[in-house]
This record gives sequence, C-alpha cells and structure tokens, in this order.
Amino acid sequence: MTLKRSAVEAALADRGDFVSADELHMLLAGRGVRMGLTAVYRALRQLEAAGVLDVTHVRTGRRLFRMRAAEGRRHYLVCRRCYAGRPVDTEAVEQWARQIAAAHGFTELEHTIELGGVCGDCRSAVGR
Repeated sequence: MTLKRSAVEAALADRGDFVSADELHMLLAGRGVRMGLTAVYRALRQLEAAGVLDVTHVRTGRRLFRMRAAEGRRHYLVCRRCYAGRPVDTEAVEQWARQIAAAHGFTELEHTIELGGVCGDCRSAVGR
C-alpha cells in the first residue's frame, strides 16, 4: 500500500460518512497531505477494487465513497443535500436478486441499489 493510498484510507475512515473525491481532496489538503486530485481518484479506484469501499451516486452524477463496514457490503439511504448515509436492511432485496439470477441461470451476481432522499436534519434546516 502506498503512502497516498494510506492517507486516503485514513481520511475516509475519519470522515465516517460518504464524501466525494473533490471533498476528500480538500480534506487531505487540510491535513497537509500534498496529493493531486488524480492521485485521489487512483487511490479510490484501488480501494474500491480491493472491496473496502461502499460507493453510491447522487443525481449530479458524482460518485460518493465511504469505508465499508466490517460486516461487508451494505446499502445506504443517502441524503442528497449533506450526503449522510444511513444503512438500511435490504435482505428482502438481496433474496429477490438471488432468486432472479438463479431463475435465469446467472451466477456471480452483482447489483447496485441507490436510495436517496433528504434527511430530517436537512429538511428541518430548510424550514428555519
């Protein structure tokens, strides 16, 4: 593992919630880590390939990243305004996906579930 990848991983772990590559780049700069945005994207791709990141998308097309929980891949309900992620129980969806795949003779199933909305804190802030 390179020093830059370690710095990205540490910043993600400290953040604890979803963050865009641009925001991560700014967080690293604030910590005094000199790293170009391209290097941040490269480290994120490596961490994603290693299976240690959860990745989601927002309506703007940006990808958001967060360190994966110890219990493995999870699905999240993500706030479109502040990017707070709340883990959700998706066992019913997982079972449905496995059944669909098996019914069509597919193995090594991969899927993406994107759930987004506005969290209560952001909704309350708009009303103030």
